[in-house]
Amino acid sequence: MEILRGLRPDVDFETERALIDGGILSSFDIMRLIEELSDAYDVDIEVDDIVPENLNSAEGIHQLMARITAGEADV
Repeated sequence: MEILRGLRPDVDFETERALIDGGILSSFDIMRLIEELSDAYDVDIEVDDIVPENLNSAEGIHQLMARITAGEADV
């Protein structure tokens, strides 16, 4: 949540479910998010993982990071 709030403090990430589909995050925001998540978790996020299903909500992002850190990306 800290990364998301730092990225866009004007968005209620706890309730928002259409960050990508609703156009709330710009392509620049998405690239910054991917970079910050990669740095924070010391992982590589694959292009195939950068899809709305994984990035539309804080919950989706959390689940993506849990899969990646567990070695189960692209699931």
